[in-house]
Amino acid sequence: MDDYNVLKSEKVYKGKVFTIEKDIISLPDGTTAERETVRHGGAAAMIPIDKDGNIIFVRQYRHSAGSMTLEIPAGTLEQGEDPLDCAIRELEEETSYKADKMTFLFKMYSAIGFCSEILYVYLAEGLSKGHFNMDEDEFITLERHNVKDAVDMIFRGEICDSKTIAAVLAYDNMCKKAGRNGHMQ
Repeated sequence: MDDYNVLKSEKVYKGKVFTIEKDIISLPDGTTAERETVRHGGAAAMIPIDKDGNIIFVRQYRHSAGSMTLEIPAGTLEQGEDPLDCAIRELEEETSYKADKMTFLFKMYSAIGFCSEILYVYLAEGLSKGHFNMDEDEFITLERHNVKDAVDMIFRGEICDSKTIAAVLAYDNMCKKAGRNGHMQ
C-alpha cells in the first residue's frame, strides 16, 4: 500500500447515496495514474428462508440495468448504522417479514474495480409476518424459489445481481455441507 499513495483527490459528484472522487495516485514504479471511485457508505442484504425452505426474493426495477431484476432484499446503511440493524430493518421494509435468527454469512465489495461499497450478507431464518414499509419510490413484488431453482436461474442468466448470486451460491453450499437438499431449517 505504501507504493500507492493518493497525491491529489477531487470530489467530482455528490449525490444522495454516493459521491464520485477523482484521484491521482502514485504507482510502485514512480509514475502516477488517475483513478475514479464511487464512494458508498455500504449496505446490508439478507437471504430470507421461509418455512418451506424457499428463498424470498424481491423483483424490482433497476434503472442502471434498464429492467426488472430478481434480487435478495437489501438496503443502504444509514450513517453510523450497524449492518445487522440495517439487515433487520430492510428485511421487514421490503418483504414484511421479521427473522427470529440472523446469521452473518460474508461481506463483499459490490464492484471492487470502481466502487467502495461493502455489502454485509446475512441468512434470515425463522420468519414471521411483520409490516411492509417500502420507500415511496420502491415498487417491489415478492417471489419464492427453492435453492436448486435459484442456482439454475443464475446459470441461465435470469439472476444477474452480484450480491444475490453470491448469497444463493453460499446458501446452496451451506445446504450441501449440512446434507440437506436446499433446506437448512
